[in-house]
Amino acid sequence: MTALAVVSAGLREPSSTRLLADRLAAAVRAALPDGPVEVTVIDLRRVGRAIIDAMLTGVPTPELDAAFDAVAGADGLIAVTPAFNASFSGLFKAFFDVLPEKSLRQMPVLIAATGGTERHSLVLDHAVRPLFAYLGALVAPTGVYAATADFGAHRGALSERIARAAAEFAGLLDTAGPRQRRDGGADELATMQRLLAGTGTGQ
Repeated sequence: MTALAVVSAGLREPSSTRLLADRLAAAVRAALPDGPVEVTVIDLRRVGRAIIDAMLTGVPTPELDAAFDAVAGADGLIAVTPAFNASFSGLFKAFFDVLPEKSLRQMPVLIAATGGTERHSLVLDHAVRPLFAYLGALVAPTGVYAATADFGAHRGALSERIARAAAEFAGLLDTAGPRQRRDGGADELATMQRLLAGTGTGQ
């Protein structure tokens, strides 16, 4: 079975960001014909307060912890953000700021973004791709940007981009193979215990 985590940072309901995330997940599922695919969607607007609390206290709520586990335990991640000021949203960045370290190491990631106009499309390569590269993920070659018009008269072109990106991401998942499950929280706890015992190397 292939486990996919989908992170959607849309702020409204209904949300074009969530719509794009769902379409990408469906396309990836269709591009992975061998075996069942389990998709877990993490809607960041529902855990927004918990994300901020975790930034301030370092302690995630059980709901946020479950989101962390879903990401760390996935074989691949689909990450979709709205574009704000030519970058990702603050909520999107905050989630990956508090996600336990190494959760995305060597994980295939399909990136996508939404925005009002096409002029924000460079957000994928200028902001989103470098973020996941820094986190050690294997970022799929093709990302998907969808402007408001793409959900209307230009929806055929968007469908083509989604299909191409999904096929490439499915190939990346196949090449990477089953991913060793990580428990990011347990890793952080073990590191802290070593530091407290005086055996850590980060002095």
